[in-house]
Amino acid sequence: MVTVTDEARARVGLTAVAPPSHRWLGPLVNEHGAATVWAALLSGEPPPGRPPPSEQAMRSWRGWSERARRVDPDLLLDASAEAGVRFVAPGDPEWPGRLDELPVCYGLWVRGMGDLRNLCLWSVSVVGARSATSYGLHVAAELSCELADRSFSVVSGGAYGVDGAAHRAALTTGSTVVVLACGLDTDYPRGHAGLFADVARTGVLVSEWPVGRTPRTPDFLVRNRLIAALTPGTVVVEAGARSGALNTASHATDLHRVLMAVPGPVTSPMSVGCHRLLREGRASCVTRADDVVELVVPLGEAVPEGAGPLVPAAELDRETARVLSAVTRRGVGTAVVASNSTGNLEQTIRALGMLAAAGLVERCEAGWRLPERRRSRPR
Repeated sequence: MVTVTDEARARVGLTAVAPPSHRWLGPLVNEHGAATVWAALLSGEPPPGRPPPSEQAMRSWRGWSERARRVDPDLLLDASAEAGVRFVAPGDPEWPGRLDELPVCYGLWVRGMGDLRNLCLWSVSVVGARSATSYGLHVAAELSCELADRSFSVVSGGAYGVDGAAHRAALTTGSTVVVLACGLDTDYPRGHAGLFADVARTGVLVSEWPVGRTPRTPDFLVRNRLIAALTPGTVVVEAGARSGALNTASHATDLHRVLMAVPGPVTSPMSVGCHRLLREGRASCVTRADDVVELVVPLGEAVPEGAGPLVPAAELDRETARVLSAVTRRGVGTAVVASNSTGNLEQTIRALGMLAAAGLVERCEAGWRLPERRRSRPR
């Protein structure tokens, strides 16, 4: 039976009552903890700590408090589980460490058979215009297919146009992550319901909003910061002068991620945004997967060469890296791995499960062993 902590339960509730990126509430949660903030909302008490910065903030607090009294986090978790959706909170094994760089993220709702943290270890965001040209669709598909073939997960927003082309191409040889601006029980756009079902078989769909939430226009801009935060680099394939992809690009810059853009025909209005990024020196020019890999793989890391299990040294926590270092090519039992690494059998089993999901270890008669095709190893 999975135990939900008070902190995680509070974060579940916050996703249902407050905006994911609120500049005042986020720091409040970071300072006092979600459980304390949630308790204050339920009781109708003033915010913990220093007073709200304005009367408008206090009105927002009172509105969240009214909504909080109508939300039962346990019932929300049960309803989500029935829809095949799980909640991942900061500190959970599946939590992507890169999201800790966001000013605020209460938690993520996740649907799919993939492991979000492992999928994001080697990943690239590929974004662009919904009304993409045939050129943009071709480039997005080719680039994403090549990245997936190099064992990179492709992250995008699930929209029509460049997003859809990127997801479909990545699925041909690898996995992909779809970041949505609504509850994961809603397929938006509806025309991508089949695509989302395919993604869930090997990858994941992610949202900061709980089940039952329908998409609203401002939510897409909020969602874009998550697309930029999950990966070390973002590629803008096509973008008009006012494209939402440029919003994702801005988030990537703010988060100090690698920003890349694909040049297009000078006569195409769908490449105006990309050309502006290149002209202003905000983005590096890329035309193929090799360009992207060269920019996002840290100096000194092993560069992927075709499909196969991968792991960047910096992305495994210390305990998981110790578990991996205790596994041999001939194979070794779980108890022996625990004895030679963490000393904790339960923690070792959990780490081995994560490593297996990433393709870094595999089952054998002796217990666990390193796969034959292994690209890099934590140092």
